[in-house]
Amino acid sequence: MKPDLSNKKVAVVIADGFEQSEFEKPVEALEDAGARVEVVSLKDGKVKGWKNKDWGDEFEVDKAIDEVRADDYDALLLPGGVMSPDTLRWNEKVIAFVKEFYTGGKPVAAICHGPWTLIETGMVKGRRMTSYPSIRTDLVNAGASWENEEVVIDRGLVTSRSPKDLPAFCEKMLEAFSK
Repeated sequence: MKPDLSNKKVAVVIADGFEQSEFEKPVEALEDAGARVEVVSLKDGKVKGWKNKDWGDEFEVDKAIDEVRADDYDALLLPGGVMSPDTLRWNEKVIAFVKEFYTGGKPVAAICHGPWTLIETGMVKGRRMTSYPSIRTDLVNAGASWENEEVVIDRGLVTSRSPKDLPAFCEKMLEAFSK
């Protein structure tokens, strides 16, 4: 039985160059479970995905990072791709927003390079995590215990490696977000 998220509001934080499948599939799973999803980015307007080996589609931004607080949401999703997480991890407002989910005990799901943003919060130390293999050293250097599994769950933090792991990632994300 699929979890019921009809009373949940989820923030998805992305910047240009997010992995489109790692955005679309989890958002579809969240909406199918009844969650209200809002796309948060660095500015209003549209944000552009990365699909296969080229630019993908554009998606509407619901709110700019200046307009949001973690208190407005029940959970957070951080899709991967290389460009989006690399851009997000340099934005102080994004890092403060993401950190509020940790300090508030709210669930967070990150896939592929999404954990780059989590590293900047300083809160991955002592956590079991996975990611795209190329950022393994970054996570280990930040104090995380990296595991080569399709999905790893640790105290409300759900992490996954790549688009091939999306079915398991979505399932575990829905479970974590339903609690």
